[in-house]
Amino acid sequence: MLKFCMFAACILLGAALPKEETHKDRVIDRELSDKEHFENEKHNPEYDHEAFLGEEAQTFDQLPPEESKRRLGLIVDKIDKNTDGFISRDELKDWIRYTQKRYISDDVNRQWKQQNPDDNPTVSWDNYQKMVYGFLNHPSVEPNDTDEEKTYKSMLKRDRRRWAAADHDGDDNLTKEEFSSFLHPEEHEHMRLIVVQETMEDIDKDADGKISVEEYIGDVYKADEGEDEPDWVRSEREQFAIYRDKNGDGFMDEEEVKSWILPDDFDHADAEARHLIYEADQDVDEQLTKEEVLKKFDLFVGSQATDFGEAFMRHDEF
Repeated sequence: MLKFCMFAACILLGAALPKEETHKDRVIDRELSDKEHFENEKHNPEYDHEAFLGEEAQTFDQLPPEESKRRLGLIVDKIDKNTDGFISRDELKDWIRYTQKRYISDDVNRQWKQQNPDDNPTVSWDNYQKMVYGFLNHPSVEPNDTDEEKTYKSMLKRDRRRWAAADHDGDDNLTKEEFSSFLHPEEHEHMRLIVVQETMEDIDKDADGKISVEEYIGDVYKADEGEDEPDWVRSEREQFAIYRDKNGDGFMDEEEVKSWILPDDFDHADAEARHLIYEADQDVDEQLTKEEVLKKFDLFVGSQATDFGEAFMRHDEF
């Protein structure tokens, strides 16, 4: 779900490089699913499944409805933290947020073990650089570098800056908490301006310190020669003019980019909790019983269920 996956970390893990981001993906208070909530004016249940189950939704096993309901029942019991037999909006919202954060925790633990197999208190920049960028002959860009080498060196420079921002005590070693803010700066308040800076660098192709409408569109759309511009691209242009370029000068500056990708006026988890309750709340008391959830099991997990019932038993912190 996160599009701020670190380029170098993807290389280290042998994963494919992240696909080109959409404008929605750049927003830090991001959607709860990569799926659109509504497609062609029709509700898309896959959005709800990913919002409710988080990353586990991607590993669903095809199961009969009764097994889906059984596992969903286990999840419902876990969500009902005060064990009063009802799921309130706050309890459901907390669960949705928990499923989103679980990915971050699992990712940090996995990469910490890979970088630090001896589980030392810290990881040094020198060791990280050697492991991730050790194949580079020289960290500085040289005239005969290939485009690929230039890309890696650019990412090395970015990682170095991000590492320094995450390093609270300036000793060039990161604790696990600091390493988490390095890997996922979008999740840490003191790192978010780094994400703004990186977003500016990604989109501002002429490096003039501001983003034009063409750079903004070019971040998500590359037109083929002679191709008519799709309606959604024209809509993006309108979004830029009305909502992004707040001072009307034709560009987005750093403050306007910050306002765009660090929104503080919408809570996706709360909105999804409200939606799920609205859809499943048969007696309209603004809370859910287990029976109401199970009657609408396809809304929450479809005809599938994961091993989430077992998986969340390992995470008693919820």
